[in-house]
Amino acid sequence: MAEEGVSSQIQVQASLSYKEESRFVGAQTHLGAHMSCWLLGPSGVRIPLQDGRAVILGRGPHTGVADKKCSRHQVKVVACYADQDAVITQLGPNPSFLDCEQLGRGQSGKLTHGGTLYLVNQSHPFKLHYSLSSNGTASNTAQKGLKAANKTKRGRNGKEKEAQSSPNPKRSIKDFFAASPMKSSKRQLSPERGPEMKRQKRDEESSDTSMKEDEEERLAEEKLKQLQELAEKSLTERSKSAQLSSSSSSSLKGCLKSSWQQIGNLLLYTAAGVKGSDKIAGFDIDGCIITTRSGKVFPTAPDDWKIVYPEIQPRLASLLKKGYKVVFFTNQMGIAKGKLRPEVFKSKVEDILTTLQLPVQVFVATGPGIYRKPVMGMWNHLCEKANDGLTVDKKQSFYVGDAAGRPENWAPGKKKKDFSCSDRLFALNLGLQFHTPEEYFLGWKSAPYSLPNFDPRKTDSTARLYDPPSASLTSSKTEVIVAVGYPASGKSTFFHTHIIPKGYVYVNRDTLGSWQSCVSATERALKEGRSVAVDNTNPDPESRKRYVDVAKAAGVPCRCFHFSASLEQAKHNNRFREMAPSDSKHAKVNDMVFHSYKKHFVAPALSEGFSEILQVHFVPDFKDTQSEILFRQFSEG
Repeated sequence: MAEEGVSSQIQVQASLSYKEESRFVGAQTHLGAHMSCWLLGPSGVRIPLQDGRAVILGRGPHTGVADKKCSRHQVKVVACYADQDAVITQLGPNPSFLDCEQLGRGQSGKLTHGGTLYLVNQSHPFKLHYSLSSNGTASNTAQKGLKAANKTKRGRNGKEKEAQSSPNPKRSIKDFFAASPMKSSKRQLSPERGPEMKRQKRDEESSDTSMKEDEEERLAEEKLKQLQELAEKSLTERSKSAQLSSSSSSSLKGCLKSSWQQIGNLLLYTAAGVKGSDKIAGFDIDGCIITTRSGKVFPTAPDDWKIVYPEIQPRLASLLKKGYKVVFFTNQMGIAKGKLRPEVFKSKVEDILTTLQLPVQVFVATGPGIYRKPVMGMWNHLCEKANDGLTVDKKQSFYVGDAAGRPENWAPGKKKKDFSCSDRLFALNLGLQFHTPEEYFLGWKSAPYSLPNFDPRKTDSTARLYDPPSASLTSSKTEVIVAVGYPASGKSTFFHTHIIPKGYVYVNRDTLGSWQSCVSATERALKEGRSVAVDNTNPDPESRKRYVDVAKAAGVPCRCFHFSASLEQAKHNNRFREMAPSDSKHAKVNDMVFHSYKKHFVAPALSEGFSEILQVHFVPDFKDTQSEILFRQFSEG
């Protein structure tokens, strides 16, 4: 097949006119369109590689490898026909080798024509083959094709004579591959010369043909080499020209080369051809653009995906024609948790866009923080740093996602409840028009949905701080104040703002380590005649009784400050602390701690021995406008 391909290529070249030579030289920069490339295994397994298309190789029937040390997704292979090589990226845990070079997980290397990929531990070799060698000269296969072309040419001597007899013969690019044909003898044999002269003539013709073939092959190789060198020179000059003009025309022509970027917990992929625009068409990926091929909720393998609806590709293509920039936004917490390797997901993104055959920009939030939907970090990065300096018009932009807060059976066919509302809240935070995939791609009617009970936009920063308003926050006499409330309900900020500056001793389990240490610190402070503020969650009467008893023993009153923030408010505060640099002093609280408090909570009562119970409300105090904007975003779907 490779020989036929090269022979066919040479015949096509031979049919071009001399005036088309420059066009042929330019075409040589795209020889990949006429090439074939494959990996050849030890047992004769032949794995074809398409130009620029990722192929995942590993243990299985496709490769014939049964070695357990070889992952089913051991390497990703991407052939580059222009360079006549392949980029190999290792995905599996055990090392692969490119000839003698070892790869580690996530590492990439180039394999040139004739090089060998060892799938795992220098075993299971696969050799890379191209129809042309990597140095641009004709390979053995190409030489065989040349011979075939020359024989075909010799079989058309009659036609050549006609061309030579015309007054102004049309020069053919065939002249680059062979010298002027040597004329065969036209002498007529006289009868008396007999068989001996016939044999002599055959010997002369055979000798002439052999010399002719050798000379034609030598000249063909020289001319083909010249053409390749001209093509490479043309490609280099064009590349330099593109680099010089890229700074002025990038916003018009779009991104010239696909690339990945890592910015903290953000992965950003910009495909070749992506252009900035004032109109953004945003889409979630999982459940919106793709779904699992297996039918499972979560993918069982990197290639367990398919495009959700056939309407998706043409609809996205139509948006691009209308001047929209198509952008995907996706949360992938599995990367931060170590359940999903970044290089595997990167490969998946590239394969999705290869299938769609569209220039798309992809934002991936790999962990918690400002980039995770529904928080606006990915969108802000797009507008500020990844849109070629163009200002986005939100009125013309929109967002589509499947996490829309829809209830069980939101549509006929026993539709499941949406796992969250993060996509709808993302659009709500941004002020964008929102659609579900069914509404946007299929034209379905809007489905019912519900938003979270807690709305950060409604938090009142001017509300009363505590009740009853007639109470005093501090006392001139020695006392014990015991806090009760969720983690992240504002206890520490409140105490350090209103209580500790008045001379109270601050007792906190986070700093002292145990409740026993907190009780001992309280006893010491009271013996010194100092008041104490106990900043712990103290959800039940048992935990609170420890301090009530210490106060009674010292003969001082004990008051309770009950922080009234709800579970949803406390969780929102916790996420805000993650995102706001000014609140980095607070450690993140695990969800398990919140739910443990809720499980054990018993409302405090005067009967426990408290002299007074104050209800302390969460009233945010913003240091700057940016903090307030961040706080008032929905942070959990």
